[in-house]
Parts: sequence; structure tokens; C-alpha cells
Amino acid sequence: MKRFRFAAVWLAAMLVFSLIACSHAENLMTEEPSSEKEAAELYQKLMQREEEIQSEAAELWEKLFLTVDKDNLSITDNNNYGDFLLKIIEDARDQFSEKELQTLNDGAGQIKKIEEKLASLEEKYPDCVSMQGAGDSVDAAQAGMESSGNGQNPFPGFQGRDLDGAEVNSSELFAGNTVTVVNFWFTTCKPCVSELPELEALHQELAQKGGAVIGINAFTLDGEEGAISDAKDLLSKKGVSYQNIWFASDSEAGKFTSGLYAFPTTYVVDNNGNIVGEPIVGAVTAPDQIKALQALIDQAISG
Repeated sequence: MKRFRFAAVWLAAMLVFSLIACSHAENLMTEEPSSEKEAAELYQKLMQREEEIQSEAAELWEKLFLTVDKDNLSITDNNNYGDFLLKIIEDARDQFSEKELQTLNDGAGQIKKIEEKLASLEEKYPDCVSMQGAGDSVDAAQAGMESSGNGQNPFPGFQGRDLDGAEVNSSELFAGNTVTVVNFWFTTCKPCVSELPELEALHQELAQKGGAVIGINAFTLDGEEGAISDAKDLLSKKGVSYQNIWFASDSEAGKFTSGLYAFPTTYVVDNNGNIVGEPIVGAVTAPDQIKALQALIDQAISG
């Protein structure tokens, strides 16, 4: 009886949290900002809600994204992302149960409405896009990293490969750069794709200082060939030249990647392999985000 009462209380709590989340999402959709700043804040909240929808059923969405034909990736650049998701769900419906399809379709439907709201904000307040995301960051421990106990947060070591098959060793990688900006992303993540040109420009700038940007595409862990092909195709289309790498999902670095709660997330690592400051969560495109990232880079280089 005690076990039953506990289960009943747990289910009731989950229902309450679910209702609160739904109510919050509906409130966001009906909000009408009265200034550029309010529009930027609402824009960020809506983007976060999109991330939450997919993180709530992360394994299911990952399974779906692995079915995507690389020729359809450009849909995420121009059209409503929700329509793109609904299309690929329909194309892959034979690979999911009715319950799974319901979860995916419900999520995609919500994302479609969010995207429509985002488009409306962009039309009314054009500068809200460049302003959104300012100040978003999370402590390294909250993102799955534990301190070494000596005030340093070492980036988890790995033995991996880049997308062309060349071996990559984390200790050699970090030691060989004055600073390394590590960007976690995945191929069908809209904000991840949107920041690729900025990251490429940053990579070119850092190269002059002995540093580099590297990308870690969460879909390519374990060397999944289809995901690697999709990532390479997209990176080529976006003109990205910096190295992207993968490693085993059951490695420490792989577990760390799985523990991230949002994408994109960007870390700055010094040449001793330690994380500098706090990671930046969200696309590094807003002025405050760029300023925060640059401060971490300067700190890493100065030692």
C-alpha cells in the first residue's frame, strides 16, 4: 500500500508539472512585447521552449533525426522548422509506434506554433534576434562536469577521430593550441546551424593566435556513418573548415556529451585541458554572448 501511495503521489506531481509547463507555453504564445528588449527576452524564452520539447524525449528525437535524408537538411534554414519536423516524422512513421508518433507529432506541432511566433517577432522587432540569448550560461557542474578538487575543471579526455577518419587525442589537441573553443551541436538543431558561420570566423581569428575551434556533433558519436555524412555535407554547405570530431558514447567524453541539457553549448579549454569559466549555452550570435566568449578566450590565452 505504501508503494502504491508513493506512485500515486509521484504521478500526481508529474501531472501538475506537465500542466504548469503547458500553461507556461501557452502564456508565451499570447505574450505581446511592447519594446525591442521585451521582444528579445520573449524570443529567447521561445527558443528555450523548443529545446525543452526535444530534450523531454531526446532519445526519440535522436532516432528520428538519424532517419533524415541529407538532401532535406536545407529545409531548416528557410522554412518553418516545425513543418520540417512534421515532414520527416511522416516519412519515418513506419519506424515508430503509435504512441511514439503521437509524442513526436505533438512536439512538432508545438514547435511549428513557436516558429510562427518567432517569425512574427522577427518581423515586428528585427533587432530582437541579435539581442536574444544575452547572458545565457550555465555552471560547468550543472552541465555534467565535476571539479577535480583543485579548483580546476578538466575537460574529459578522449581518443577519437575527426569526420575524415584522422585520429584525435584530447591531450595532444588541447596542448597544441593556446586555446580551444569546443562547440557541441547536432545537425538538425536550428540554433546550432545558425551559428556555424560565426564559429568559422572565430576559428580563422583564433588561428592567428595559435588557437582553434572544434565541433562535436552529438549524432556522430561512435562513428555513425550516416550522421557523419550528414554533418560533413552541412558543414561543407556552410563553409566550415574547422575540425569536427567524434568519440565513443560510453567514454567519459561521450557521457559528458549525453549529459548536456541544451544545444548548442560552447566551452573554452586552455592548453592544459582545463575548462575556463562557465560554458555558453545557446548560439554564440548575440553581442553579450560574443563578449562573454571573448573574455573566456582572453583568460585562457593569458593563462
